[in-house]
Amino acid sequence: MPPLPQPVTASLTRAALFLVVAVKPGIDQRTRVRSLCGDLAPLLRAVGFRAPDARLSCVMGIGSEAWDRLFGQPRPAELHTFREIRAGGRHAVATPGDLFFHIRAQHFDLCFELATQIMARLVDAVAPVDEVHGFRYFDARDLLGFVDGTENPTGQAALDATLIGAEDAAFAGGSYVIVQKYLHDLAGWNALSTEEQERIIGRTKLSDIELDDATKPASAHNALTTIVEDGKEIKILRDNMPFGRAGGDFGTYFIGYSRSPRTIEQMLENMFIGKPPGNYDRLLDFSRAVTGTLFFVPSAMFLENVTVDEPTAAVLPGATGVEQPSANLPVPDGSLRIGSLKGKHDHE
Repeated sequence: MPPLPQPVTASLTRAALFLVVAVKPGIDQRTRVRSLCGDLAPLLRAVGFRAPDARLSCVMGIGSEAWDRLFGQPRPAELHTFREIRAGGRHAVATPGDLFFHIRAQHFDLCFELATQIMARLVDAVAPVDEVHGFRYFDARDLLGFVDGTENPTGQAALDATLIGAEDAAFAGGSYVIVQKYLHDLAGWNALSTEEQERIIGRTKLSDIELDDATKPASAHNALTTIVEDGKEIKILRDNMPFGRAGGDFGTYFIGYSRSPRTIEQMLENMFIGKPPGNYDRLLDFSRAVTGTLFFVPSAMFLENVTVDEPTAAVLPGATGVEQPSANLPVPDGSLRIGSLKGKHDHE
C-alpha cells in the first residue's frame, strides 16, 4: 500500500501559523531535529486531543541544504533551493529556510500551542527565520478583496495534484511546497476602480465569477497562473492566508503544494517575467514578494521511520514500483495517524 502522506490536502481552516527555521550546525542539533521528525505525529495528537473539532493539522517540510545534512542520500528528485527571478523592477526573492511547519486549525490558540511545543523540542538546535500568523478573512477573501483559492482541486484530484507517485518511487506520498510572503500596497490598489481590479485578477470581485475570454486580458493573474501541458491543466493546491498588523505590514502568505515544483515555478515565471516576456502579472505592481523558499514534504511514514542515529535517508517500505497517487493513496484527515511517542501507547 502506498505510504500515508502528511495532511497537505487538509481542508481550509480559519487560522494558520507558518514557521520557517534554520538548523544550526552540529551533531547534537541534527540529532534533535531527527528526533522531532519521529515525534511530530504523537505531539500533534496530544495537542489536538484537547479540541478535536478544531481540525488541528501540521505539515513539516525540509529545505534542500538541510536535507543533505539531516538525511543524506537518497534525495528527492526535484528538491533544490528556491529559484530567484528578476525582471524589470519585479523580484521573486529567494530567502533561507531549513525547516517549514504549516500549522492549521479553526482556532489560533491550537496553532500557537503546537508551534511552541515544536520549538520547545528543538530548543537551541534551530534559529527562527520567519513566523507568520494567518487568518481567514470574511468569506475566504484576501486583503485585496477577492476570493482566494476558488480553483483548488478537491478529493482525488487534490491527491493527484500534490502527491508524488511512481516518478520518484522512493519518495512516493511526498510533496513539494513553495512559500512566499507578499506585502500589499492597499492604498494604490484601492485607488483603482473595481473594473480595473477585476481585469488584473481575472474574476469578478463580488460574485467571484471568472471573466470570459473576450473580457479577460492575457496579463490577468488567473490567465498567467493556468499551466497546461499536453492539453491538460496542471493543478496545484493553495492555502493562502492574509496576515498583518493594522499599523504595520500586511499582505498575503502564498503557499502552494504540488507533486513537482516545476508547476509553481512556471507560474512564477509567467507572473514575474511574463508570457510572452513583458506580459507580466499587473498584480505585482501592488504586491511585493519579500520571502521565497522551496521545501520537500516527505510522507508521514518517512517521518515516522526517522531515528536519531541514522545519518541517511532510507527507501520507504514498499516504494519500489508504487503506483500514481490515484491508485489508493489514503486521504489524510490531519491527524498523522502513525506510531506512538517512542514506545508509548497511543492512550498514554
